[in-house]
Amino acid sequence: MIGRRTRARRTLAGQVFVVQLVVLAAVIAAGTALAVVQARRAQDDATRVQVTDIAVTVAASPFTIAAVRGPDPTGQLQPVTERTRKAAEVDFIVVMAPDRTRYTHTDPSRIGHPFSGTIDRALAGETFTETFTGTLGPSIRAVTPVRDEAGEIIALVSVGVTRAHIGDQVRDQLPSILTIAAAGLALLTLASFLLRRRLLRQTHGLGARELQALYEHHDAVLHSVHEGLIVFDKTGERAEVVNDQARLLLELPDGRVTRADLPVSLQRLGTGVVRDEMHVTSDRVLVVNQDLVEHDGRHIGTVLTLRDHTELRDVLGELDSVRGFAESLRAQAHEAANRLHTVVTMVELGRAKEAVNFATAELELSQALIDRLTGAVAEPAVVALLLGKVEQAAEYGVELTVTGDTLLDSTDPLTAHEMVTLLGNLIDNALEAVGHDEDAWVEVTVRREDQDLYVKVADSGPGMSEEVFEQATERGYSTKTDHHGLGLALVRRLVARHGGELRAQREPESAVLVRFPRRGVGPA
Repeated sequence: MIGRRTRARRTLAGQVFVVQLVVLAAVIAAGTALAVVQARRAQDDATRVQVTDIAVTVAASPFTIAAVRGPDPTGQLQPVTERTRKAAEVDFIVVMAPDRTRYTHTDPSRIGHPFSGTIDRALAGETFTETFTGTLGPSIRAVTPVRDEAGEIIALVSVGVTRAHIGDQVRDQLPSILTIAAAGLALLTLASFLLRRRLLRQTHGLGARELQALYEHHDAVLHSVHEGLIVFDKTGERAEVVNDQARLLLELPDGRVTRADLPVSLQRLGTGVVRDEMHVTSDRVLVVNQDLVEHDGRHIGTVLTLRDHTELRDVLGELDSVRGFAESLRAQAHEAANRLHTVVTMVELGRAKEAVNFATAELELSQALIDRLTGAVAEPAVVALLLGKVEQAAEYGVELTVTGDTLLDSTDPLTAHEMVTLLGNLIDNALEAVGHDEDAWVEVTVRREDQDLYVKVADSGPGMSEEVFEQATERGYSTKTDHHGLGLALVRRLVARHGGELRAQREPESAVLVRFPRRGVGPA
């Protein structure tokens, strides 16, 4: 329990709450002090206006002028000024002669004595206010002249309110000021507490150091991991995290990334779960996984991971070619064994001439194909691939032929490996298209046309419309465990890399056609 409380005090939310309380208390205290000072200033200003108005009113009264001229100014003025003083709630009203002699005073014993305070400006005809310490203590007072009909100054009037009286008035306002300050502090404290709860929930109760360490580790992992990582928000459209490897693999620009910036096949993933799908981009083969991220039963985002399998896919392609060659050799060995047993048996039966004819007939056909291909195609790897595919097609019950106009002096602009990849995928796609149809056939043409490398693979299948062909080449993904299903996407990637042309036709026959400009020669 003690550990939990210590941890709670050290959370970022707790630290922010304490700091907020301290700041709020300081601000409220300062505001209260300023409010009191402002109230005091406002009361002083109001007092100056009040005493000035009363002094001017008393000085302008005909009764005051007549009393000052009379034989007993004090007897006539003292009762009136006292009534006025009490009614106006001021501390003194003094009517005096120009030589400072008081006619009236709050304290009757002060009558007849000199007035203490400044009167020079009033004798000069000016009404003014001042703060002065007199017989009643510090006060704010106004002094104004009393003039007769001729404008001569015959007396002076001073009205004042002591500082103690003004302080009492300000203190009367303190309960309201303090009540407002306390209500403000309580309201802000409640808001800070609610903010603390929200922050505590969002930071999962972690402290500042823990959050800092978490960020540093998170940032280090994102930059060091060799897999591409993209974290989308709960809508699955806007990327909140994109690491360096993901930008490299997908050639993403700096700045904000949305799903629309991804390759077409990745845009179509949506927000579902994906396991080990292979996707082809312009120059890479990627293994893609996608998972939903949930917290407390709420969907909060989607995580997309990318692994670069380009080199592995190339190796697997070569392995598939080698496996195809091996299967072809195995089939040929099996057929050779059967023919050898047949020949031996025919010899044992004394049918030697028939045995020779039987043994050489198949050999002549195979050798004729080998001689024709080696004479027409300069690249041995391509020759070996075509021979292997002929045997493979025969096992499927498909007749695969290489047209008589096939003639290839070099694979330029492709490398031999790229040529094998291109032909192998196109032929495999054609074999899958015809399936086990009766009288199924595949026809391969490789030649030069106006310096361009021209490849055509036709078949007896139904063919693909332009829309279906476009989807097949752009789809670029496969969930097949034997890594097939990427053929046309890989072909499109190869064609795009060398600036070639790829299209499909259905008439007069189903076919896929590829054209590459020779290196150094632009497309026609």
